[in-house]
Amino acid sequence: MTSPDTEIRRLGQDDLELFRQLRLEALRLEPASFANTVEDWEALAEAEWRRRLEAPVFAAFRGGAPVGMMGLLRQGGRKMAHRASLIMVYLRGDQRGSGLAGAMLAHVVDAARRDGIAQLELHVSAENPAAIRFYLRQGFAEVGRIPGAVREGGRESDDLLMVRRLVRGAPGARPG
Repeated sequence: MTSPDTEIRRLGQDDLELFRQLRLEALRLEPASFANTVEDWEALAEAEWRRRLEAPVFAAFRGGAPVGMMGLLRQGGRKMAHRASLIMVYLRGDQRGSGLAGAMLAHVVDAARRDGIAQLELHVSAENPAAIRFYLRQGFAEVGRIPGAVREGGRESDDLLMVRRLVRGAPGARPG
């Protein structure tokens, strides 16, 4: 359950520094949770940071302080525009188990539905059982595995592909 001092909102161009700080924090504190490295993102030009904020990025705040974020990346092209990937999922460790991740995801799902998204997709490390359990509880289903999806330090790890249908009654749809 979220607390009354919680706010979840879409970040805009005026939030560039907040976005940069939160994204770099996520990559520093949870490097195994992301395919990119902090060095990848530190090297981005400001214009690229701004471009990445054009896709919806939502942040969660507790007591006015940013504590988490989730992004939504819509597929390009008319035939795939009904699909979007959940990206940049991060929640500070002291906020986990509070219900805030579920509240953030519900906010993102509502925004996706309003934008005509029928299907959310994500990649999650097969070595992250807590995240996998969370996504399963939130209505995602595992639909595949990418062997050796991430390579770091001479070691490979698999990613699971997970999907959640948001539109009822569509072929292959699960209640969302």
